[in-house]
Amino acid sequence: MQFSTKEDVDAPIEYVFAQLSDFDGFERAALRRGADVQRITGDGRPQVGTKWRGRADFRGKERKFEAELVKCEAPTELQLSGQSDGFDFSVVAELVALSPNRTRMRIAIELKPRILSARLVMQSARLAKHTLTKRYKERIRAFATDLNGRYGRPTA
Repeated sequence: MQFSTKEDVDAPIEYVFAQLSDFDGFERAALRRGADVQRITGDGRPQVGTKWRGRADFRGKERKFEAELVKCEAPTELQLSGQSDGFDFSVVAELVALSPNRTRMRIAIELKPRILSARLVMQSARLAKHTLTKRYKERIRAFATDLNGRYGRPTA
């Protein structure tokens, strides 16, 4: 199952890439939401081979996952791949500079079931694909809006 969307951000491509590769910030956000995420390798800079391991509650059940940064081409692309209970997943973020201060951000997620129970979950998700896609696009739009708001704002 794939989800993909594009959003334009009123900021230079370098800024958007820096925000997408702010792994420390994403780790803190996950912790605030109750997930346990630990970086296994890497030092916070975006570099191929950085790995994470974690667990989070999803639909009342604890899910474990591992992820690795498999592609990092600053300032245009980041790709993570990983595994969770019964699933393989891939996340690709592609950036295109539309002008010096405007960037198009395309974020795609692909989920592939590895075991029978995951295939059954995927079948149910397909029935709700429209709703899931709508939620996914809303979250990416909110992230882009947040980037628009943060760009140019002085840091304290």
